Amino acid sequence: MRYEKGRKDASRRHIMKVASERFRCDGIAASGLASVMSDAGLTNGAFYAHFESKADLVRETVAAALEDLSKQVEDAIAAGGLAAAVAIYLSTEHRDDPAHGCSFAALLPELARQPAEARQVYTDRFLILVRQLASALPPQTANPEATAMAMFATLIGTLQLARTLEDKALSSRMLAAGADAALRLAETREGDGVA
Repeated sequence: MRYEKGRKDASRRHIMKVASERFRCDGIAASGLASVMSDAGLTNGAFYAHFESKADLVRETVAAALEDLSKQVEDAIAAGGLAAAVAIYLSTEHRDDPAHGCSFAALLPELARQPAEARQVYTDRFLILVRQLASALPPQTANPEATAMAMFATLIGTLQLARTLEDKALSSRMLAAGADAALRLAETREGDGVA
């Protein structure tokens, strides 16, 4: 039976949403196609009408999730500046909801093992995020791109550590320390070399 294009597109988006949440919660390797398709309410055979392989699904879902993150960062910076973006990223809500959070923080080790084509897509999305952070830095920042990269690394590492800690109070202190460190990087001025 043939379905109209709109229905196929809707099914594809639904599979991507389900897969994205499962990948970020359980990891890529632990998320089989059968469980993704079952969660999506579709048969395994329907998968190949939408994607060539699991690697194709991973690349597309992670790219879409990173585009969403980019939009969230853009909105946060527009609404409240760099401090607001950092506060949202290192919030307890983000920490406690990996299924809807940053794919880099949830999947970094696994993303590094993806095919080169996929890693290039992630690199491109990462550079968009770096440019967004760099554009929000004070104008006197000596090397905005390097500062933004360091900030992003701090944000991702902080979120990963905070999610790992069993003690919620300690985890929250980790989030606060990481936010402070990221914002101190943004305060580095040309010529002084320290925050």
